[in-house]
Amino acid sequence: MSRILIVEDEPDIALGLEDDLTVEGHQVEIVRDGETAARRGQEAEWDLILLDVMLPRKDGFEVCRELRHAHVQTPIILLTAKAQEAEKILGLDLGADDYVTKPFSPRELRARIKAVLRRFSAPAQGTYRFADIEVDFSRAEVRRNGKAVEVTPIEFKLLMAFIQRRGRVLSREQLLEAAWDRDVHVTDRAVDAHIVNLRRKIEVRPAEPQFLLSVRGLGYRFDA
Repeated sequence: MSRILIVEDEPDIALGLEDDLTVEGHQVEIVRDGETAARRGQEAEWDLILLDVMLPRKDGFEVCRELRHAHVQTPIILLTAKAQEAEKILGLDLGADDYVTKPFSPRELRARIKAVLRRFSAPAQGTYRFADIEVDFSRAEVRRNGKAVEVTPIEFKLLMAFIQRRGRVLSREQLLEAAWDRDVHVTDRAVDAHIVNLRRKIEVRPAEPQFLLSVRGLGYRFDA
């Protein structure tokens, strides 16, 4: 089940989206203005945000800009009646992951949602491969050239978080939430130390990482 935030001020469209996505098995919440969307987008963990552009109090472009400025990496699909190429480019430049023009068919939107969720989610079971590394989710194992690599539970959770959100910058706070228990006090330096150790196990040249990259002032990004 994916948690989806629907940001839509037109009641009929919002209700239709809610009904359709609920039938598909998603958990949804509806907000109807830009200010609430910007707040809720940062307050909770969402798997996807469906964001209308024409909103009261703050438009969807501004909401998208604000969320990305706050380092919220949740995938965003913009919904809008604007069909001009410049508007689409603006939305994507601000950090949106896809753009659907109204009117759209429920079938098309479902396909777009599935594609985005698939792109930003690792499989619950099976394996993920990059270079000479194989990550086995069902067995919680990492193998390099077919040989087991010893990783700690924290390192495996970090690697899983990176794979699930590959291509997106993850802050240290997000990594803390992904890999450590909430009642455990851990500093940012501990996160950095575990990243260094993980690089030693998955990178060919840990001092010059190819996959697990530092993004200065923001956190880390996994590209593979």
